[in-house]
Amino acid sequence: MSALKQLSTVGVNCADPAALAAFYHKATGWEITHSDQDLVSLGSAPAVQLAFVRVDGYEPPGWPDGATYLHLDFTVSDLDAAVEELLGLGASRPDFQPGEGRWIVLTDPEGHPFCLSAAPAGH
Repeated sequence: MSALKQLSTVGVNCADPAALAAFYHKATGWEITHSDQDLVSLGSAPAVQLAFVRVDGYEPPGWPDGATYLHLDFTVSDLDAAVEELLGLGASRPDFQPGEGRWIVLTDPEGHPFCLSAAPAGH
């Protein structure tokens, strides 16, 4: 028997929860499910929620300096179009790109890296 049944939320530390949640809301189309001064959550039932949590003195993770503890991976139907759209929403594309083209690393407006990969054909 396993003690952990289902992942419900991924917490993302940040300086401005509302602004970071707005970026991911625009990027994913997921709805805001909770919002207050220190925490904004979004998701699409029954998917895992993303919770953006205010941390005083927040310092963004480094990429690729090894200080990254967690990142999100997303599949997209058109990799090039998704990259352009996300850059237009405020993401950045770091120079360092591992994976030999199998995925693309971007960073959100607060510096968290996230990866994009093409969905398998037919998905």
